Amino acid sequence: MEIPTLFTYPFRYTPHPLVAEAAGSLIRLLDSPDAPVPEDALRSLREGKMLGVLITDNGPLYAFSGILAGMSLLDGFVPPILDITSGYFKQREREISALPPGPEKSAASTALQDWLFSNYIVLNARGDQASVKDIFAARGLVPPGGTGECAAPKLLNHAFRTGLKPLAMGEFWYGRSPVREVREQGRFYPSCTGKCGPLLSWMMQGMEVAPNPLDSALDSPLEPKILYSDDAVVVVDKPSGMLSVPGRIGVKSLLEWLRKRFGESVESCHRLDMDTSGLMVYARSVQYKSELERQFASREVRKSYRARLDGGPWNHSLKGTIALPLTLDYYDRPRQMVDYESGKLAVTDYEVLEILPDGSIDVIFWPLTGRSHQIRVHAAHVRGLGHPVRGDRLYGSSSYDGRLWLRACGLCFKHPVSYEPMAFGEGV
Repeated sequence: MEIPTLFTYPFRYTPHPLVAEAAGSLIRLLDSPDAPVPEDALRSLREGKMLGVLITDNGPLYAFSGILAGMSLLDGFVPPILDITSGYFKQREREISALPPGPEKSAASTALQDWLFSNYIVLNARGDQASVKDIFAARGLVPPGGTGECAAPKLLNHAFRTGLKPLAMGEFWYGRSPVREVREQGRFYPSCTGKCGPLLSWMMQGMEVAPNPLDSALDSPLEPKILYSDDAVVVVDKPSGMLSVPGRIGVKSLLEWLRKRFGESVESCHRLDMDTSGLMVYARSVQYKSELERQFASREVRKSYRARLDGGPWNHSLKGTIALPLTLDYYDRPRQMVDYESGKLAVTDYEVLEILPDGSIDVIFWPLTGRSHQIRVHAAHVRGLGHPVRGDRLYGSSSYDGRLWLRACGLCFKHPVSYEPMAFGEGV
């Protein structure tokens, strides 16, 4: 099998075959009746845990995020950056727990957290050494709780300290799927941006890392197609890889593209994810924007999406409704998660169009609400369909061929002047 020449870009990647093979070996071992793991740790693993694998020039290394059944050290896995299950941290934590609620307890907890991040010392590929506290402070940030406990930084730190050369890396889920996050056993997920973003970026200094695939996606040669225009609206077919509105500096957005052709008065009324292609309507003035946004807010606009989902056993009706409350994963933007306490209800109707010979599934979706990543989460989440949109590396798709297989294929709204229904595409 070919050895990778560039190290994995951990925030958006397709796992290298060596990484997938090593992960599969570990899963089979943990699933076996004679798994070489203490019973309480194995029980904790099977409740659900993010694991990591790092391919080095001396074979694979494995890590688990956080602790297992109160243990930071476990045979077969790399050690933690700092063992928080014993010593000063554990003793001080017990002392703080015994304090009554109030300012003293809060100040003591903050001081202990500061001590922890000052003592989480990591290396990078150049041999430099720094604390998690200083790495975040250099960006004007304070590390969130749990920073440094994820599998990826554990793996890299151990490799650097033992003189091993990292070649490829991936993080995957093992065990029961959680209610909140999109997680399924054996699927790979990108490293979080809130905790691991600054940390891994610093640790990888001195390595030849694969480019961010989003950068190449933004260079898409495809041009938008105007489907309809008049003095009030423009209906356009957005290509995958183009932003709906300005975001990243120096990157052309569809709104800017339209303003060059129709004037600066063009306004955005709704959005599609950068990776999603398909039909959008823009207003030719603020006045028409207000009316179109009213239609979106009152759910008068009908939209349809075509998607191809990853294969696997289909245990759902061929048509139905998914209703899950969604909220932003604050420490892992832009990923969304299910939150039954504070999430906003997202509702999607769906119908299976075809189950293809390779097992992948063609589905049409009708979102009845307009939450961020609604269809992507409803497709991938265990309480949705449990089948990620093909090519969706953010939510665990196992296949990637250079595109996200999600398209806004139909759009129906009332003209903001005449109020006549206007329908484009299919499924509406």
